[in-house]
This record gives sequence, structure tokens and C-alpha cells, in this order.
Amino acid sequence: MQLGLSTAPGATLLQVSQSDVFSQIQNDALLSSSLWVNIALAGLSTLLFVYLARGVSTPRAKLIWAATLMIPLISLSSYTALVSGLTVGLIEMPAGHPLGGQEVLSQWGRYLTWALSTPMILLALGLLADVDRGSLFTVIVADIAMCVTGLAAALITSSYLLRWVFYLISCAFFAVVLYALLTEWADAATAAGAGEIFDTLRALTVVLWLGYPIVWALGVEGLALVQSVGVTSWAYSGLDVVAKYVFAYLLLRWVADNEGTVAAAGESTGGASPAAD
Repeated sequence: MQLGLSTAPGATLLQVSQSDVFSQIQNDALLSSSLWVNIALAGLSTLLFVYLARGVSTPRAKLIWAATLMIPLISLSSYTALVSGLTVGLIEMPAGHPLGGQEVLSQWGRYLTWALSTPMILLALGLLADVDRGSLFTVIVADIAMCVTGLAAALITSSYLLRWVFYLISCAFFAVVLYALLTEWADAATAAGAGEIFDTLRALTVVLWLGYPIVWALGVEGLALVQSVGVTSWAYSGLDVVAKYVFAYLLLRWVADNEGTVAAAGESTGGASPAAD
């Protein structure tokens, strides 16, 4: 997306008003719809999840519910910030990038969303699987680092090479998360009596989360094989819908129906139970 806005020689972050960016978003039906749809779904999901948790009474189940409820609430706030232009800006792509020298709309606020919402997903999964606190802490920190370095990859305009360096660093942190989900967390979930639902949620998470770096690489931020900001935004939004709202619904429905299993896991092990020392 290229705008006829002048910038000083060598400038990278373009000085445009928030209202200009807001108008740019609203005038692009594909882009704006990708944001408004998520705002609506996040709001509806929040109401649904509150309803699903009306009968939850044990501390461990309540903690899983609280972590899961944060997912749509964070998304609701974040997508509202995106559609308003608050967390969107124009950057000039560096030399060597397929769009080098062109002004591109960057939805950098998505990375802030992921840095806050994906730890809640992992916290809920870790509590469900009753993993030990050391592993839970390590995976959540790696996840946040993945999002922050992904943000760096998206915003660097001084060097096309360094964009990819940070992209690879982000992928390395992602590998830590994947390793835990595919190995030790799966074993812990089986021991906690939640193996079947964990396998479903793990498959959903792993497959969909792999989609994000693929979209980055193919979209305007990476190789720019897809140069439409609206198409890229819909790709991210579509992944968010399933990875967050569908994920959360499946988890909360299972917890509501199997609260005894959830409570027993926390009582019988010294893992991530809220009462563990």
C-alpha cells in the first residue's frame, strides 16, 4: 500500500496523523473488515465464555477460566486499537526488500496482542496439563520473546537482512514452545487425565501457530509475494479466530464438563497447581 506522503531523505517511520491512518483503514474494505469482524467475534466470545463458566467453582478450574477469558478480552482491546489507527503506522521498506523505498502500512499492534494473548493460551494449556512451574515459566518467556523479536523483524527499516535475522531469532524461540507442547507437556497432560483434549488443543495450536510465520514470510513484511495489506490482515485475522476463540471455546467447554478431573490433577501432583509451593 503506497501513499503519496512526503518524507525527509532517509526517514523510515513516516510522520502521519492517526486520523490519516484511520481514514486509510476505513477506505480499504478488505483491511477494515478483517479488523471489525474480529472485534465482533471477540465481544461475542467474551459473553459466551462468561456463560460457560457460570458453574465453575474449584480454584484450578477458575484459574484456567480466567486465563482463557483474557484471550478474547485482549483481542477486543487490541483490534479496537488497530482499527482506530492507534497501533498502525507507515514504514518505508529498506533497500533489498521487494517493496524497497515504498511506504507500507504496518499493523505493528498485532505483535503486542500476541505478546499478551498467546501467554494466556499457554498458561491455560499448562494448567490443564498440570506441568511444573519451571517449564511453564520457560515456555511463556520464550513465547513473549518470540513475539517481541517478531515485532523487531516487522519494524526494522535500516536493513533488509536484519529483518530476516530477527525473523529467524523469533522462529528459534517458537521452536522452544513447540518442543514443550509436543513432548513433556503432552506426557504431563496424559498423567493429569486430560490427554485427549490436550492432544486436540495442541494440534490446533501447533498447526495454526505455524501459519503466522508463513504469512509473515509471504506477505508484505517478508518476501512480499502477497503485496495486499488487506489480504495479509485477513490471513492473520483468520488464524486468530480459530487459534483464539475456537481454541478457548473447546477448552472451556471441556473444563466445565470435567471439573472434577481438573481439580483432582491439581491435588494429586506438585505441578502448576495454584496451591503448590
